[in-house]
Amino acid sequence: MAKHWADFQYEIYLNGMTGAVPRLPTDLTRLEELAELRLGPGPAGYVAGSAGDGSTARANRAALARHRIVPRMLRDVHERDLSVEVLGRPLPAPLALAPVGTVSIMHPDAESAVARAAAAHGVPYVLSSASSTPMEQVAEAMGDAERWFQLYWGKDPEVTRSFLARAKDAGYTVLVVTLDTPMLAWRPRDLDQAYLPFLHGVGTANYFTDPAFRAGLAKPVHEDPTAAVRHFLGLFGDAGHTWPDLAVLREHWDGPIVLKGVLHPDDARLAADAGVDGVVVSNHGGRQVAGAVAAADALPRVAEAVGDRLTVLFDSGVRTGDDMFKALALGARAVLLGRPYVYGLGLDGQAGVEHVIRCVLAEFDLTLALSGHATPAGITADDLLVLPA
Repeated sequence: MAKHWADFQYEIYLNGMTGAVPRLPTDLTRLEELAELRLGPGPAGYVAGSAGDGSTARANRAALARHRIVPRMLRDVHERDLSVEVLGRPLPAPLALAPVGTVSIMHPDAESAVARAAAAHGVPYVLSSASSTPMEQVAEAMGDAERWFQLYWGKDPEVTRSFLARAKDAGYTVLVVTLDTPMLAWRPRDLDQAYLPFLHGVGTANYFTDPAFRAGLAKPVHEDPTAAVRHFLGLFGDAGHTWPDLAVLREHWDGPIVLKGVLHPDDARLAADAGVDGVVVSNHGGRQVAGAVAAADALPRVAEAVGDRLTVLFDSGVRTGDDMFKALALGARAVLLGRPYVYGLGLDGQAGVEHVIRCVLAEFDLTLALSGHATPAGITADDLLVLPA
């Protein structure tokens, strides 16, 4: 019998018979407010903040809200199976944890706690290049569990090659290349606090432990950390990359390559022409371009353009199990969940991340069943009604 993620609700009710209630809300949309109250304004603002006035982040949520699920009745959904195959990898559900950098600002156990939580439930963890913990240490925390590596494609090709080699050696199976951050956007919440973790050497662990990066330093990192930070800032992003440059990445990575940050169908077609394996329809959670199209509004056009050629994944604005359902109905193969698990980490460490994973998958399982589906494969655009904008 396939695991029913929805059983988590009965576990909660049964624990309640002894007076125990969840340490964190089961409505994951409340986590941001709690994080704001319990964590410092710098860390909370860095995670929650968006580009400009936040209009793109708001648009992400509004676009998902405009799509309403139309449940079907009298279908046999007693036994359900949420498992899917994504990029040739069997997953227990169409979910992965999105790459989020610098998470040590939220909790001292940082990426290792996230890795253990993801591994405990079989959910892939996409580790950020800008992690607070070296990729090898995170891999060790995951054991044999599925893990992917996200690359911020910088200016130094030797560092890029070194990162890819290290990631491969550490058992990361999929390369996720973020395209939408060749430079940081105008983010008022961070600017008003003058808060950028990188300036304090946070989010630089993969760089400071990398031999190619250290070869560019006049002194070891511990002897002149300020110079190391400046060197990092000088090579972190590169606004000069173009589509033909992807061939270089393919030369040094023999597994699946996924491009994150694709919103236009023509860019999706260029990705397919370049020979990559997938795209993530994403506007970086609203953190990069103020006034940008909502990711959920972009998703159907991208899926229609390349759904038969590439694996289409989705992130930006996902908070709940019904958001997952909607993303799959709009053409995504799986969903990357970001901010909620980071809030869970900040509020309760590894246990908080596990709580978020179990909540979102329980809600997705229930939404799937109560809408008349036994597997994710049955979800289509016909299951949604789109309200006027």
